[in-house]
Amino acid sequence: MDDDVERAARKVRDVEQAVSQHVERSGPITGRASSPDGAVTVIATPGGPPQRIAVSAAALRMGPHGLATEIMRVAEKAQRNASSRLHQTLERVVDPRELTELGFTNERDEDEFGWRR
Repeated sequence: MDDDVERAARKVRDVEQAVSQHVERSGPITGRASSPDGAVTVIATPGGPPQRIAVSAAALRMGPHGLATEIMRVAEKAQRNASSRLHQTLERVVDPRELTELGFTNERDEDEFGWRR
């Protein structure tokens, strides 16, 4: 039993080190999304809050509620994009099923024209 625990602990340490080295080489992982008209752009991290929100003057015509709704929609899309990028980056060193179980799915969003990215 102790051998099994030690083996599992060693595997966790090895995976942790591999992930740390891989992320260090790849740099920060972010996702980016924009509204179809480009009025709202958001950069987000996987599982974190938006890092940057850019709003053009044209977006102000949406009104406060419309603008808030659009920012939330675009932010969710940016976060999904970041999660997919994290999944694609780490699946080289971590079992992709484990990443999916952690909530980092490898899905491709469709752009505003219906094309898969």
